[in-house]
Amino acid sequence: MNDLRTAPAIVVMGVAGCGKTAVGEALAKALGADFIEGDRLHPPENVARMARGEPLTDALREGWLDAIGERVAASVAGKRKAVAACSALKRAYRDRLSRFCPDTVFLYLKIDRETAWRRVANRKGHFMPASLVDSQFATLEEPAADERAVTVDGTRSVAQILKGIVS
Repeated sequence: MNDLRTAPAIVVMGVAGCGKTAVGEALAKALGADFIEGDRLHPPENVARMARGEPLTDALREGWLDAIGERVAASVAGKRKAVAACSALKRAYRDRLSRFCPDTVFLYLKIDRETAWRRVANRKGHFMPASLVDSQFATLEEPAADERAVTVDGTRSVAQILKGIVS
């Protein structure tokens, strides 16, 4: 967990419904960091595609990942810590994000399919339908031992997750 407190950038990652935004916002506040909401950086075409229940391809994710990476790099260049919420489901996506800030640490909020589906189905006003949860798990490559990543139980409360990181 020490890597998370000292990292210039943290990407809170995982499948839809794992709590990336809630944990990311709270973590950014606790660390005095800039918070970057990855969902807000999707181009309109990506949002429309997902709203129709169509998963994104690797090619469609590239510009979105670059937009997040650029925001992270801008915060770090401005001597500010950055916390970003981004699914970062594949190692290639995490590698792409890390090119913008090599010392980025990924905080993986691990949850099961049933929890993800229930949370996404109960969200109000979000473009991602529960029908895409299975495609998220199909795409997911959990962080490997050689990646700068910390895995936590995403079913824990935000307060419990933060306590383990910032205390």
